[in-house]
Amino acid sequence: MTLRIYTTTFILLIINAIPLKAQNCEPAYKLSLVTSNNTIEWNKFPEFTLPFKIVYNGPRFGDTQSQPLKHGFSHLASYSGNEPGSLPVKNRAVLWYGVATNAGNHPWADNTLRSPWGNDTTAYRNYWDAYAGSVHADMVCLDVERFQREDRDILLLKSNTQIPQEYRNLSDADFLKTYKRDMRWWHREAINRLRGKIGSEPLVSAYSDVPVRNTWLNITSNTWQDWTTNPVRTHYLTQNEAGNVGGPYYEGMDILAPSPYYYYGYDNPFGKDYLTYLLFHVEVNRAWSDKPVIPFVWLRIHDSYDKNTPFITPFMAEATAIFPFFSGAAGLWIWENPFFPGDRQENYGTYEHFIYGLYRLSEFKDMFEGQHELVIPATARDLMAQGQGTVWRGVVKDNHILVAAHNAHAADNEETVVNFYHGNWHKSVTLKGKEIFLCKYDLNDVITGEESLLAEVTLFPNPAKTELNIKLIGVNGMSDVAFTLINTKGQTVTGKNIKSFSGMTNEFIPLPHLSPGIYFARFVSKNQVITKKVIINQ
Repeated sequence: MTLRIYTTTFILLIINAIPLKAQNCEPAYKLSLVTSNNTIEWNKFPEFTLPFKIVYNGPRFGDTQSQPLKHGFSHLASYSGNEPGSLPVKNRAVLWYGVATNAGNHPWADNTLRSPWGNDTTAYRNYWDAYAGSVHADMVCLDVERFQREDRDILLLKSNTQIPQEYRNLSDADFLKTYKRDMRWWHREAINRLRGKIGSEPLVSAYSDVPVRNTWLNITSNTWQDWTTNPVRTHYLTQNEAGNVGGPYYEGMDILAPSPYYYYGYDNPFGKDYLTYLLFHVEVNRAWSDKPVIPFVWLRIHDSYDKNTPFITPFMAEATAIFPFFSGAAGLWIWENPFFPGDRQENYGTYEHFIYGLYRLSEFKDMFEGQHELVIPATARDLMAQGQGTVWRGVVKDNHILVAAHNAHAADNEETVVNFYHGNWHKSVTLKGKEIFLCKYDLNDVITGEESLLAEVTLFPNPAKTELNIKLIGVNGMSDVAFTLINTKGQTVTGKNIKSFSGMTNEFIPLPHLSPGIYFARFVSKNQVITKKVIINQ
């Protein structure tokens, strides 16, 4: 499956002083944060629903009235009061901890070994059957987390005397192939035993076991095309024998559940890419699979063994509740360490910001119901590669567009101009600091006037290796610009349709592997052609 990126071409002549119409996008309810520790004030929020599967796996603080289900969540995975016996199955979710580790002391359960060989199959099946027999839920997510992730780690097992000699005698290639095949079998067998008890109707997923697993530092090392077409980028647990996405474990899952927890706080330079990191994992796994994607999110910096693990910032929590759905997520699973809060005293305002984000989204929930179109002007991976924090996404339905925008890199008082566009509609909005903008517009509100113009083009670096950064200077609204990179033989080696807006427009162009030499970057708009010489030095 290829992720659909909608950037419909059009020509707009001018955006003048007459404002385009928008509905009143100020939320009807204004958040007033909790001040007491270890509590979430559910009752102060209006009751609301959303058309997604959103699982609450967070603290309950004595709530016995299933308050999350009245405030945007569809399922509970942490129960309180009489809920374990009275909650309808359709609202129950289960995170099955210890799939590989709770059956006893076996090679698979050994955190260092993580071997599919020498395990007691009967013991595992008895444990799985006993656990599955107690499960009554609409959604079940397996938490396995016992396998060697990389080829180099698998091959290290060949020197481990705990591995049966018959496997250690295999060639490296056959050892890798056999390990991966047998590990997939164990993972799928757990699902088979579960299905034998709960039947086919409950939805089954597995924590983090998705085609593209959680990764942060190497996202921009590969192009978006490579991430979405090269099977090497996918994990072997979700592959078939040929190395393509598929296989027994993947086919046994109804939902893909990536885990893009935030490893860095906002003050860390990497932390400012938190939103593109989250959206990348939604978008890249949707590119590989038609299965619904429901990511796990955690409202803390990821280190579940640190008792001082801090919450993420409030604006991060609010954005986390809104933006995944604009990239095509089918839901969210909000998780909390089951040992928190314990004896800790904390303010859970971050949770209230997340709930508030869901509430704001609920005011436009009709835009996500029935047939609708996602507007993704640039992939999250490419936005991260540009080093710019502004993200905007849209949802189109019935001649309306709902847009969300946020500049995670902005200073508190910084202003950021964002240009929204779709079809022959265009709107410029100024963001204030790190605000999370959410508003709906009528696509029929289009104003025309003077002809738009592409006035100037600059590009860098030059010489270039793997990418070009382009700056376009436009006047009188927006222009369509056709960019092509041409070699000295007149052959086009890459290209892209670009929107040029009044003022400066930045565009990022990832380059394919090119032979070193001279090339020509050509920019063609309605009224002119601009050509720049580019030197490629790879």
